[in-house]
Amino acid sequence: MAAEGGAVGVGTPPPRTTHGPCGYTQTPDDPAVRPVGLPPDPRRTPDRGTVRVDVRTDQGPITLTLDRTKAPCTVQSFIHLAEHGFYNRTICHRLTTYPTLKVLQCGDPSGTGEGGPGYKYKDELPVGLPPAPTDPTGERKVYARGVLAMANAGPDTNGSQFFLVYANSALRPNYTIFGSVGDAGLSTLDKVAAGGVAPPDTTDGKPALPVDIEKVRVRC
Repeated sequence: MAAEGGAVGVGTPPPRTTHGPCGYTQTPDDPAVRPVGLPPDPRRTPDRGTVRVDVRTDQGPITLTLDRTKAPCTVQSFIHLAEHGFYNRTICHRLTTYPTLKVLQCGDPSGTGEGGPGYKYKDELPVGLPPAPTDPTGERKVYARGVLAMANAGPDTNGSQFFLVYANSALRPNYTIFGSVGDAGLSTLDKVAAGGVAPPDTTDGKPALPVDIEKVRVRC
């Protein structure tokens, strides 16, 4: 689930980092696709309760429930981006239809899979996920249908890209789970997945049925 990446150039000033527990850090080598500041990082990041987010797309609604208990820093960042319109008028740029990986990936305003918010932050990795029955080594776990998780380009490189799991998938537990997709959203995902991947790709590429995110609204 690759996303944002790069290297800091020689002579560049140290990136700014927030001083709270989440430590959101600027990525000067990978600037924001859309201007957006660092998220709030209070000393006591909210870590209880859930937040509802309505994602309006041209293919149907996707309602998300963000779980602060599982991933408080990730939820804080997602709300920040949503409230600043970062996700509005963007596309979901990637659909996978592998037997063991079935996700729709969104969250990059550039639509390339390379863009992000100009900052990164630490992983909040899941524990206790069941082993994937397709992996005899036990390294891969089940990311179940309806899971909402962050894409990344390696450890502690979370930014803005996220993925929605429309059927049980087998992944190493290297991706922060920070919420779930509601029933209406799953119906929308099923519709998109049924359309398949746009040619010439067959298992991993842009969805044949384009998904335009029109607006993301936080409903606390």
